[in-house]
Amino acid sequence: MDAEPFRIRHCTPLDEKAVYEVCLQTGDSGQNATHLYSDPLALGHIYVGPYLKLEPELAFALEDDVSVCGYVLGALNSRKFYHAYVTQWLPEIRRTHPEPKSNPATWSATEKIYYEYYHPEIYYPGSFHDYPSHLHIDLLPRAQGLGFGTRMIATLIAELEKRGSPGVHLALSSANRRAEHFYSRLGFVELARVGSGDPQTVFMGKRLK
Repeated sequence: MDAEPFRIRHCTPLDEKAVYEVCLQTGDSGQNATHLYSDPLALGHIYVGPYLKLEPELAFALEDDVSVCGYVLGALNSRKFYHAYVTQWLPEIRRTHPEPKSNPATWSATEKIYYEYYHPEIYYPGSFHDYPSHLHIDLLPRAQGLGFGTRMIATLIAELEKRGSPGVHLALSSANRRAEHFYSRLGFVELARVGSGDPQTVFMGKRLK
């Protein structure tokens, strides 16, 4: 049983707004990104919405007496998930979010995200074969440092193992060194670093039973 006032449970359709909000409030390498985006749903349409719709059985919320304050979302088979993301999820999003056509140097943070709806950046190389599942997790500050990140990942991993997954991977910014150390302590190892700039995207993986 979870220590009060925090509870880990499956996400429901009623959680969508709150989970999107957590995504926005952690969307700047773990920091609040509210000031960066004129469209508060922009980030969530990439990092939250498709998981809630396509793999709801692998979506968990952390809730306290105030509201949802964290989530962990996963995909069992990344290749199948990304195919559904491109063919089922993004076409719906594009109908109400036009692709920016002006000079990219003038784009706002929101316009850069809109561009990704039309040109999604998906990294799933053959070398990730042993880690076909993936996850991502975000917690608001009031839920951090209490052990719930570890417990939420364990909850999701248990579901992935139940479904026969041999391994899971995740991505994070190289600027988020705290997260990198956290995943290392949980047994994740670095699989790849992508990008020529700073920060890079770091991919880490963990073999499952």
